[in-house]
Amino acid sequence: MSPEVTLLVQSLVSGLLIGFVFSLLSVGLTLIFGVMDIVNFAHGEHLMLAMYLTFWMWYLWGIDPLLSLPVVAIALFILGVFTYKVLIKHVLDAPMLAQIFVTFGLMIFLRSLAQVLWSEDYRRIGDTWVSGRIEIFGIFIGLPQLVAAIGAVITTGVLYIFLKKTRTGWALEATAENKEVAGLMGIDTERMFALAWGLGLASVGVAGALLATFNPISPEVGAVFVLVTFVAVALGGFGSVPGAFVAGIIIGVVQVLGGFLWEPRFKTVLVYAIYLGVVFIRPQGLFGQR
Repeated sequence: MSPEVTLLVQSLVSGLLIGFVFSLLSVGLTLIFGVMDIVNFAHGEHLMLAMYLTFWMWYLWGIDPLLSLPVVAIALFILGVFTYKVLIKHVLDAPMLAQIFVTFGLMIFLRSLAQVLWSEDYRRIGDTWVSGRIEIFGIFIGLPQLVAAIGAVITTGVLYIFLKKTRTGWALEATAENKEVAGLMGIDTERMFALAWGLGLASVGVAGALLATFNPISPEVGAVFVLVTFVAVALGGFGSVPGAFVAGIIIGVVQVLGGFLWEPRFKTVLVYAIYLGVVFIRPQGLFGQR
């Protein structure tokens, strides 16, 4: 291949790999919204906590991120249920503005807490089991990015199968469709709400553990990813897991290819341009039903 084609393919591969991670982040956010119609503005800060937990388990006890991943996912699941029980439960029937203030306030609190506990310094995990890169026909693929992409695909697939093939998953989808009718049919909607938050944050936990293998960690790291995640959720259709997954991949590819074909500083502009174009043509998003 010519150098130009090689660089183009390299950019495409890089975009796909980071796009899968965007997809996993978006799936967690859209699951919460789909079940409860509440946007978690602290989504990025939950990602930040997952990355810090992964870092400290590696730094203090030498636990590789792939080993700590299940622990991080479980910890974020518990945090999600706790967040619902302590905060979200009390604003379910409140005006939308009150719901926004709760999760936005949680975002500010978690970010400020991280700044106090760990300062603004950037931290990075050193060599892990997936350090290094491989070369295929002149295309270099970082092993951490490849493993993160594979982990994102597996996690999303497991979550999708859970939603579509299990009784609990059907109950979650029924609650998302109409919580009043679901309650009349004997579904414990309170339990479904807590489960949605737990699963949503567990997905973020997996993404955080995978991202920590190659991305710097700081109290502001969530802000780097959360805006793109919100765009992916809206682009795919609020509440649609397949939509969020596909939109995350699209955004990853557009960002990286945009930086390669155009000026890197304008790469995010292309993402928002595509999103606005879809909104004008199909306001409910690519896969949205409402």
